[in-house]
Amino acid sequence: MNNVKTAALLTFLGVLFVGFGYFLGGVQGGVIALAFAVLFNFGIYFFSSKIALASARARPLGPTEMMDVHSIVSSLAQREGMPMPDLYVIDSPQPNAFATGRSPKHAAVAVTTGIVEMLDQRELEGVLAHELAHVRNRDILIATIAATLAAALSLLARMAFWGNMGGRRNNDNPIGLVLGLVGMIVVPLAAALLQMAISRSREFEADHDGAESTGSPLALASALQKISYGAARAPMNVNPAISQLFIEDPTSGQKTKRQRGMMRMFSTHPPVDERVDRLEKMASGIY
Repeated sequence: MNNVKTAALLTFLGVLFVGFGYFLGGVQGGVIALAFAVLFNFGIYFFSSKIALASARARPLGPTEMMDVHSIVSSLAQREGMPMPDLYVIDSPQPNAFATGRSPKHAAVAVTTGIVEMLDQRELEGVLAHELAHVRNRDILIATIAATLAAALSLLARMAFWGNMGGRRNNDNPIGLVLGLVGMIVVPLAAALLQMAISRSREFEADHDGAESTGSPLALASALQKISYGAARAPMNVNPAISQLFIEDPTSGQKTKRQRGMMRMFSTHPPVDERVDRLEKMASGIY
């Protein structure tokens, strides 16, 4: 169901993008909008992993460092028939991890020093299985497409507004100005909401697939609770653009409980208690 939802959301986001281009310039505008999105996606597809790792200040994990991480990832990759991803470490006390890369053959998994110190072996295995599930399901590519389309829609909306400003000066067209203003506000907002919904959907799916891979949903549930607790007490200074890659939003600890409740629709991650509830039901055979 999560895969169906993700496909539907991506389709709707793409239709919204091309439709907005058509609204601005007819058939030619729609084609230009589509070409613009493809060009953006092509660039991000090949360079997003390097950008993400650099933004997180991740460094390659040495062959003799964190041997548990090497062993767990190698075992999981063999179990799933996947190539061994490159491993990175982030020097941060916050317990967290993320995966990036355009495909299983070009993937990387990064862990913080804090997560290795806080989690036990089974919990760490659950987290790493979650990250490999993202790689296997090509969630990074899905997230890249959604984020790129959302950003491009925002750019087109601004272009539409300023274009209508020019039309108002030249043709005294207040309706065009109003439509441009509405488009500048509503279209990027709708795109952002869809992007966040896609991200939350993929987190649920990675939780399920990761727990299924290890056969221990409760270990991942326990890890998520510890990570949430640790994130609230050890903030991580990361670029918000890559926060959706992590297993838990690394900036969540900087938000109040009221802010988290009010901004749920704009969150890249589902609430931890909801994720834990699903994993506990999965362990009981309910979900």
